[in-house]
Formats: sequence, structure tokens, C-alpha cells
Amino acid sequence: MSIVRQCRLTGLSRSGLYYESCGESELNLELMRLLDEQYTRTPFYGVPKMTESLRDRGYVVNPKRIRRLLRQMGLEAIYPKPRLSKPAPGHRIYPYRLRNVVITRPDQVWSSDITYIRLRAGFIYLVAVMDWFSRYVLSWEISTSLDATFCCSALDRALRHGRPEIFNTDQGAQFTSDAFTSRLEAENILISMDGRGRALDNVFVERLWRTVKYEDVYLKDYSDPPDAVRNLGPYFTFYNGQRLHQALGYLTPETVYRTRKKARRPLRGNFS
Repeated sequence: MSIVRQCRLTGLSRSGLYYESCGESELNLELMRLLDEQYTRTPFYGVPKMTESLRDRGYVVNPKRIRRLLRQMGLEAIYPKPRLSKPAPGHRIYPYRLRNVVITRPDQVWSSDITYIRLRAGFIYLVAVMDWFSRYVLSWEISTSLDATFCCSALDRALRHGRPEIFNTDQGAQFTSDAFTSRLEAENILISMDGRGRALDNVFVERLWRTVKYEDVYLKDYSDPPDAVRNLGPYFTFYNGQRLHQALGYLTPETVYRTRKKARRPLRGNFS
């Protein structure tokens, strides 16, 4: 069958068949790197302040470009906003269930979030699942796109460790997708979602991103996705098993997670 006929049957134009995305320009990639660093320092900066911060560095940019790049990176300023948007068809929004909840044990609350990770010639996205009580990173995955597949993969890997009572995320399309929420509902896990524009509702994962970027990403300047995997794997092993946390009494997340979880197991055997 000729290409012309194939295009006609599929409703695709000839130009669309041969089109290949050229990706972001070197200038845009440089701007995205700077925006990522600025956002890590000042996550409350919106488009106007981000634009001015780049202009102060000598870049000729306008708010339209900065807004597009921030959306491409999945970054949004932290501030309360009215609920003016509706979820996409088939996507369900759940209430935030952690207000005034005291976290006292492992596997009481897990949370997940996505962040932008810069590369020398491009970028990827990183998702992680964390236990709130111990700050233990249960799983992580990377992806070159913001579809729900890598989030579902991270969730499946995290569930090998156990099952939380509550799972908290933001209202991103990946976490509101049926593919993601159905996995949680199948395990009878209570779903909680942050209010729009309230990243502090998921503050522990936000702190994790800041730590990962300052202690590994910015220092090593990953070259490509395989290089990112080679470095992120050892870093998360260090973060879980060796990095001391002041909030945990200078214990490691792995020590707190496994010790407290083991202490909660019921005794087995016959006793008189």
C-alpha cells in the first residue's frame, strides 16, 4: 500500500508523517536550567518575577516564553488560587485528607510528586513515592514525558514494601488518571489530593526535591537519561540508608522505617 493511501486511510497528512520534532533550542534549555535553579530557591516566584530574574542576568525574554517553559517543566508558583479549572474528562479529584492529621507511624501516609531534572542537552522528569513518617523513599522512576505510565510503575514498585492507609498527591493529570487512582482503590487505600496551588500540602516531597537537586543533580550535571539513572540510584541509596536527618533524631529514613515498622508487627506463636 502506498504512503499516500496509508495517510488517506489514517487521516494523517504527508507532512505530518515526515515531521520530526526539533526539540528545544540551546537557549531555551539554558533558560530552563536557570528557571529550575531559581524555582528551587524561590518556588513562590510567578511568571513576572521569573522573567525579571532572567532579565537581570542579561537575557532578553518575555513573559510568554517563560510561561511556556515553566509549563513544559511542570513548574507552578506556590500560592493559593481559586478553583477555576475542571478536571479532564474521566479524571476525578479527591479531597485533601491530611489537615490536622498527626503522623505517628510508617505506612500511615505515603505521598508522590514529579519534578523536572535538567540534563546537559535536554531534560527528564523524576517521580518518587515517599513514606511521610520516616521520609523513606520507597521507589522512584524517570521519564522523558509526563504521561501516567512511569507514575504507575513507581506506585507498583512502592506497593512491594507494604500498603499505606492514605496516599497523597497533587492534582496533576498523572495522579488523577484512572490508571493511577484505580490501583490505589484496588488496594483499599484512601486517596488524598492537595488543594490547587498548595505544594506545601505535600511538603516532605518538596523538601526531597530540593535536597536531591542541591546534593546531586546540580553538582554532577547529568549528561543523558542513562547517566541520570546511574547517579540517582546510588544517591537514593545514600539518602535512605546513610544520610542523617535532624528531624528524625539524626537517624536515617531506612532505620526509622524498618525499625518502627518491625515494632508494629504482632507477635506470632502459642503463648500460655
